[in-house]
Amino acid sequence: MEQLIPYEIIEQRIFLIRGQKVMIDRHLAELYAVPTKSLNLAVKRNIEKFPEEFMFRLTKEEAQDFLRSQF
Repeated sequence: MEQLIPYEIIEQRIFLIRGQKVMIDRHLAELYAVPTKSLNLAVKRNIEKFPEEFMFRLTKEEAQDFLRSQF
């Protein structure tokens, strides 16, 4: 039987970016126990199943700010 992931772990991986609560792809992949590349490929192959507002790419500045805030 698979273990449930504690709510606190998931909550720590939710960030506020552009006024939206988001999860970074690598964290989402980690929760699903798959490589990030596989997660992104699955989404890309099934893009019609996801609403347009489901995802967005960070700008270079947002990515740098995000990385700075993590360390």
